[in-house]
Amino acid sequence: MRRSTIPLVITLAATVGLVACEKKDKPVTEVYPASIAAAQDVKVDKDFGDKVRAYILQHPEILLEAQQALQLKAMAEEEAVIEKQFASHKVQLQRDKRDFVINPKGKVTVVQLFDYNCTYCKVIAPEVARLARENPDVRFVFKDYTLGNFGPTSEYAAAAARALGNKGLFADSHFEMMEHRPLTDEQVDDLLTRNGITPASVRALEQTPEQVQYLADQRQLAKDMGINGTPAFFVEGDFISGAQTEALKAAIAKAKAAK
Repeated sequence: MRRSTIPLVITLAATVGLVACEKKDKPVTEVYPASIAAAQDVKVDKDFGDKVRAYILQHPEILLEAQQALQLKAMAEEEAVIEKQFASHKVQLQRDKRDFVINPKGKVTVVQLFDYNCTYCKVIAPEVARLARENPDVRFVFKDYTLGNFGPTSEYAAAAARALGNKGLFADSHFEMMEHRPLTDEQVDDLLTRNGITPASVRALEQTPEQVQYLADQRQLAKDMGINGTPAFFVEGDFISGAQTEALKAAIAKAKAAK
């Protein structure tokens, strides 16, 4: 499903890399999928090319506009591909019993893939918290997609979130960890200790086959769907890449109106 209500300015902000943390081993060829191949096939008459070159030299700002247009097109192509994967992965996305959920009885489902040390996950976290509070009829599902970019703290924090979530403390703990930029092991230890959980027990939990498998499953799910960064959201079948608050709000409103 395509979004038609998202403001262009929000999408253009994404095109200059301001809203998402990308997986560090993402191949360069994935950045601009079909757009680069199409551009490489274009043949230009020399006289015309000379005129274009002269114009660009006089107006170099057009290069930024062209880059933004190319990135915007690439984003649209990538999102279309990912959205086509939604139906076949819907249960994994929305109903994995290992995920923690805020507003579990909601009729609309928002899924967020995140990393506890992704800068842009932290940027949008207060808005996600607010949206969850203001929309009790919307399920918010949280999936730990540890990118591998930020060191071992991300996986330790994921285990801490599970331990705290098992005590009914997921929401507050999740958003507290998102406040730290960056989140450190010591801050995780402090959060655990304040809530009566020993850091040693969480270190043990982090190494259990179940927790290791959970994180591996989220990475595989993201890979299968072509998701290469965080935050990544599904609002029902609409995909939003990055910390795009207005786009997220618009997609939620659209999904609620459709129910």
